[in-house]
Amino acid sequence: MYNNRLIFKTSTSDEVYYFKDSIFIKFYNKRNIISSSVLNGGIRDDLKFAFNHHLSQDTIDYLENHDLKDYLVNLCNDYNFNPSKSTGLVTLALMKNLSIVTKRYKKLEVTAITTAGVRVNAVCAGDDASYYEENGEFHFGTINTILLINSRLDDALLAEAYAVASEAKSIALNDLKIPSQFSNNFATGTGTDGLIIGSNLDSDNLVTNAGKHSKLGELIGKSVVESIHVAIKKQVWITQTSQSNVLVLLNRYKLDINEFYDGLNQDKHSFISQLKIDSKIQQNIAVTSSILNLMDDVKKGIVKKETAYDLSDSLLTYCVGNTVNCLLSFWIEKFLF
Repeated sequence: MYNNRLIFKTSTSDEVYYFKDSIFIKFYNKRNIISSSVLNGGIRDDLKFAFNHHLSQDTIDYLENHDLKDYLVNLCNDYNFNPSKSTGLVTLALMKNLSIVTKRYKKLEVTAITTAGVRVNAVCAGDDASYYEENGEFHFGTINTILLINSRLDDALLAEAYAVASEAKSIALNDLKIPSQFSNNFATGTGTDGLIIGSNLDSDNLVTNAGKHSKLGELIGKSVVESIHVAIKKQVWITQTSQSNVLVLLNRYKLDINEFYDGLNQDKHSFISQLKIDSKIQQNIAVTSSILNLMDDVKKGIVKKETAYDLSDSLLTYCVGNTVNCLLSFWIEKFLF
């Protein structure tokens, strides 16, 4: 049935199989699972399979007039997996960009299996909504994680693990300074993330705490953060290095760059050529980050606007070259004056 496509096996013998557009996991042990899927979502203890499925554009077009749950049922049938015993997530991310990370400590083991894309759907919790739902509306997932825990958790602990994994996702995005596409905030996820967590009910290691003070909570957090970092790098090539750029950082506080160039008293071509060089200088990146932090604190009501304006203006003296100085002056006048 699997056609020799086994790509990973956990220490508890759970098997991860790669198909053209899907990753399927066959559980070797009895598991209790918490899932955000429309297919057998919630908390279940009778599931045998979990999956993550890539949606092509043709499939997205098809789903505009068809039910997602029915589509997932048919998908399971196509692969000879019992749909009543399966739960799964969907995404635009490619399965070849999958990340699998395992963290261990003594008897504890946590494996995070993640796909991620954040360029168009990244959002901060509390941002203005993109849509209002009454009768149901389909949206594709972007950051999907399936978390496999080798030890036994009760259902309440599954919910606690779910909360820790969700927080870890926000940390992973914050590490990369991923901006929300709908505000000036940093993203805490995407608008359509999916998460599945399963514990091993056959394990003799009963865990009673999955919070952030616990070792299990630590392993959950570290595995999720690392797997998301790797998946984002593979899917959209965003890394700490790619984010270390003045222009990338300024993109979070969006302005009409054409307005800036219209008022520029320099040759535009020469300015842009030099800006590409100056935007990668560490001192300019540090100044930019500091000014943006001041803008954040003004928005939160922590620092008064006039104080932030004066401090930002003084920070400009530390810029190397005049291009970044000129660009930051434009941002300061728009957001802090």
